[in-house]
Amino acid sequence: MRPPMRRVNYKVRDKVEVCSKEEGFVGSYFKATIVSCLENEEYVVRYKNLLSDDESKPLTETIHRRELRPLPPRVRNPSEFHFNQKVDVFDNDGWWLGEITSEKTLFENCYYYKVYFNTTDETIYYPLDQIRVHHEWIYGEWIIET
Repeated sequence: MRPPMRRVNYKVRDKVEVCSKEEGFVGSYFKATIVSCLENEEYVVRYKNLLSDDESKPLTETIHRRELRPLPPRVRNPSEFHFNQKVDVFDNDGWWLGEITSEKTLFENCYYYKVYFNTTDETIYYPLDQIRVHHEWIYGEWIIET
């Protein structure tokens, strides 16, 4: 039996992450701020890093509650990740779910990890400062998946 889901009642100015459902972006999260609360569990959000089509201002979009989650808890990222650990990587203005597939590698005074993305079947090296501990928002609670 699963636990009852804790609902978050988002308010204007709340910081959230938006889960993209668009092709090519599945599994990515983008920081945004709630700018308006609508009916039918919809919200208008303004993205922190995504721009409108003419790139003159931040992108604003109407999103359903199921595509939102609060910002993950701030956790001091470890200086080491382990093989097969789930992580989020900051790239292309958002956080992408991946899996560590190498030991830490020193290159030009910076540590890197190789990260595999199953949504694109790609493996890419990222500096340690672009990787965070992965959290899942499950039934209204943050869970660290290792």
